[in-house]
Amino acid sequence: MAEVLIKRHSALANPHLDSNLPPLVQQILARRGIQSAAQLDLSTKRLPHFSLFKGIDEAAERVVKALLSDQVICVCGDFDADGATSTALMISVLRAMGGKRLHYIVPNRFADGYGLSPAVVAQAISLGSELIITVDSGISCHAGVNAAITAGVQVVITDHHLPGAELPPAHAIVNPNQPGCSFPSKAIAGVGVAFYLLLAVRQKLREQGHATPNLAEWLDLVALGTVADVVKLDDTNRILVQQGLQRIRSGHCRPGIQALLQVAGREPQRLQASDLGFSLGPRINAAGRLDDMATGIECLLATELSDALDLAQQLDEFNRDRRSIETSMRESAQHYVAELQRELIDLPPILVLHQAGWHQGVVGLVAGRMKEQVHRPVIAFAPADDGSLKGSARSIPGLHIRDLLERVHSLHPQLIERFGGHAMAAGLTLQPQHLDEFTHAVTAIANDWLSVEQLTQTLWSDGELDASALQQPFVELLEGLGPWGQGFAEPRFDGEFTVVQQRLVGEKHLKLVLEGPDRVMLDAIAFNIDVATWPDPTVQRIHALYALQLNHFRGRTSVQLQLEHFVALR
Repeated sequence: MAEVLIKRHSALANPHLDSNLPPLVQQILARRGIQSAAQLDLSTKRLPHFSLFKGIDEAAERVVKALLSDQVICVCGDFDADGATSTALMISVLRAMGGKRLHYIVPNRFADGYGLSPAVVAQAISLGSELIITVDSGISCHAGVNAAITAGVQVVITDHHLPGAELPPAHAIVNPNQPGCSFPSKAIAGVGVAFYLLLAVRQKLREQGHATPNLAEWLDLVALGTVADVVKLDDTNRILVQQGLQRIRSGHCRPGIQALLQVAGREPQRLQASDLGFSLGPRINAAGRLDDMATGIECLLATELSDALDLAQQLDEFNRDRRSIETSMRESAQHYVAELQRELIDLPPILVLHQAGWHQGVVGLVAGRMKEQVHRPVIAFAPADDGSLKGSARSIPGLHIRDLLERVHSLHPQLIERFGGHAMAAGLTLQPQHLDEFTHAVTAIANDWLSVEQLTQTLWSDGELDASALQQPFVELLEGLGPWGQGFAEPRFDGEFTVVQQRLVGEKHLKLVLEGPDRVMLDAIAFNIDVATWPDPTVQRIHALYALQLNHFRGRTSVQLQLEHFVALR
């Protein structure tokens, strides 16, 4: 396990919040970038206008032309939850706007690779497509766009990924990260960009006297895709997510999301953003990891609950299979790391993992789990059908993993066949005979780039709570200030507690009863603990970093601490 430090945020001298909120809550919000009470207004009127997107006018005009002239439109998506929600959103709204000849293609992770490739374009042409719209992809798909142009098919790109030095020659590009785009949110997900294009399309249809649907009815999809893609919850994304959550909680969501909630055992009325990320997102992603993302998209497109439930059950089964595969892979990775720790004084600054039997659709998850465990960048490889190794990399703060791969490629151009990604995650392909040389090269560079301090995990706390804050009203107040998530971190607190009871639940979760300040009694839960260490009846006191949550059980609501990290004091 990595060395862990718990640090408390220092108090800000003036949070600048003209608010009736308690001082501690004002501090929590200010640390997360809230500078005025106006930012706590998450109504749609605060959303930036679609006209701020570069290229959106040309894109909307081309889509309107296709709709009004009954052209064949093909939506090309991606094989993750953002891509699935983007595809379902685009198809569903274009149908509601009168589109009749609509198709979608999602590249197969194993056969097609990522994005609008020439092979995907060929599939679109075989369907008679006269316009291709990409969602959550396209900005790096030069070959695919060129293939479409050669075939006389125009392409409208909607994407949020970072572009390369040159943009593909599409008819129009809507991407906040392209040069010259003034849209304020650079963190908006692919589904958010698709939603904004549809807002512009609706406006043009209205100007021509056509009836148009209320796009707020699709905000449940936008919220799901945004949270599942783990983008930063900036002002724009917080509004989109909150509006979607409110629709789901009030029962105004599509059958597919209703069905996914049902199979996940989640109550719509109490839904939090984290449920979208931890319960619904993985079930949709499992289809793209193990099989075909069409199952996830069809679930989201279903108009009848019975159909949606059948598809949601299939997604749930995929997710169970995914969990089983991931557990097996993670255990072999943990065994390898344990052996390495026995051989070496310190683990290397980056871990490169590979097993012949690993599944390429799941290596990214294993890399992420191992990164969390050892607090080091991790690259996990699995064999592909063509004999190459497909790798997935996950990094820690302070090391830009794509830049690291680029450095390896520049020093050793013969090693990596393909790579791409961003600061915290990347993908790459290399031949098996180059794995050892690649491991030496990437370890040498990581050794130069990472300091001892960066390899020590720091967990941040918003401070210690007194007995009055460890009560239901304070937890409800915090919940109401969400959505919390990536870049707008859920508050974490730390303190010392007396252990009254401790027992194992499930296979490796620890359930505790703790005594806190002023002898307040609290339930607590710690997930995936080391069963060789816990439960430990000799431990009387612990220091814990925790999140506050409400536990609803048999009609009773109580405060529960979810322990993120804890150590025995005596």
